[in-house]
Amino acid sequence: MKDFIKINPKDNVIVALKDLPINHIINLEEISIELKNDVNQGHKIAIKEIKKNENIIKYGVSIGHALEDIKIGEHVHTHNIKTNLKDLLNYSYDKKIEDFKVSLPNKNVNVYQRKNGDVGIRNELWIVPTVGCVNGIGEQIKERFEKEYDISNIDGVFMFPHNYGCSQLGDDHETTKIILQNMVKHPNAGGVLILGLGCENNQIGPFMDTLGNYDENRVKTLITQDVEDEVEEGLKLLKELYSTMKNDKRVEAPISSLKIGLECGGSDSFSGITANPLLGELSNYLINYGGTTVLTEVPEMFGAETFLMERAKDKETFDKVVCLINDFKEYFIKHNQEIYENPSPGNKKGGITTLEEKSLGAVEKSGKSEVIDVLKYGEIIKKNGLNLLSAPGNDLVATTALAASGCHMVIFTTGRGTPFGGFVPTIKVSTNSNIFNKKKNWMDFNAGALVEDKTMDEVLESLIDLVVEVSNGKQSKNEINKFRNLAIFKSGVTL
Repeated sequence: MKDFIKINPKDNVIVALKDLPINHIINLEEISIELKNDVNQGHKIAIKEIKKNENIIKYGVSIGHALEDIKIGEHVHTHNIKTNLKDLLNYSYDKKIEDFKVSLPNKNVNVYQRKNGDVGIRNELWIVPTVGCVNGIGEQIKERFEKEYDISNIDGVFMFPHNYGCSQLGDDHETTKIILQNMVKHPNAGGVLILGLGCENNQIGPFMDTLGNYDENRVKTLITQDVEDEVEEGLKLLKELYSTMKNDKRVEAPISSLKIGLECGGSDSFSGITANPLLGELSNYLINYGGTTVLTEVPEMFGAETFLMERAKDKETFDKVVCLINDFKEYFIKHNQEIYENPSPGNKKGGITTLEEKSLGAVEKSGKSEVIDVLKYGEIIKKNGLNLLSAPGNDLVATTALAASGCHMVIFTTGRGTPFGGFVPTIKVSTNSNIFNKKKNWMDFNAGALVEDKTMDEVLESLIDLVVEVSNGKQSKNEINKFRNLAIFKSGVTL
């Protein structure tokens, strides 16, 4: 394995591929460099003299400016770089779409065909509470049902606890309702019991009135205050749902039927070198064959947003991307928070220094295709292709938002490791081999091979195979571990 990688010929820094000691010699084509400091894996090293206020170049573009003169061979990080980013910006539409080729063949997946034409990759029985007060009751119903019924011919019974649904006002109340409604109609659920209390803000009556079209044989409701024995009533309703869904069978469908969320968290410097570019190639592959991918985590687009704006399919979509970015910046300003209070401590430890650097790596997940649409938080995917979705960078909130938009699965890249999962399969892709080997009970796939002995096409083909396997029923690690989290974006007042 090499000592370093230079990402772009224009760069004035390289990235260490392993821990390197002071005085270590790095041999570039044009020069040999002696390290002035110990440099950890994933961190940057200057390969040119960089003057104070001069830009640091990585990925071929600026990731910030030098706070002091930096010598060749010096460690380049938070002690000597500062972001160039400012607050609200004006943007102009200058469309630039880079052609890409897909050499790997199209594939099929085995899915569940739903009555409304949607497809699901799971046939699960869900309990969705309208309010956190009934979380315990939902768990009791689930446990009794699993003990008393053979559920081996479905993909499981799941209860999704949350703390919302009451004492919320305005947008918070509305978004809680919308996210839960999107869950109820998600095609990975073959049957759903909506469980309410009776006195909460998020009443089942208005909830159902605004749910839209749904299959009445696969959605049931229970208001627990209205019955004497809520567990027995819940069991009866789960049995009815189970009787409808137990005979559902998988059918073959093209991979274009998949909608996949793209996300990263616990990132390190390898995220923008291995795993995120890999997801970009996967996005290119899926979209080439008619599929759909969704990119979110808006604060992690700051500093790289123009690369998405110039790929907007038209001026109307460009304007929606501008609103996506500036609306989220206004959200920070409204709460008197620093827009660029990022990267996180873990990101910095992994070698990421500025938000520009983090964002440039993060948007690699989007590949090279056109941005076809921009979704507000809680909106459902309407168009095949690359979509952008408004949601924060918080891992659990962003994953919930992706799943609620209609994604069948989320593919999540990480250099630090994380065990959580959403209410859809959440495939964890490691950016480096160290974390993959250390946390095999969390990680599903290793993109670290890209800086070792594998080509992009080889690793991409293996990832596509895993996507097909998970679509066909193989459990991701979060499913095996029974880690399924639900987190709804909250921005306002709680009574």
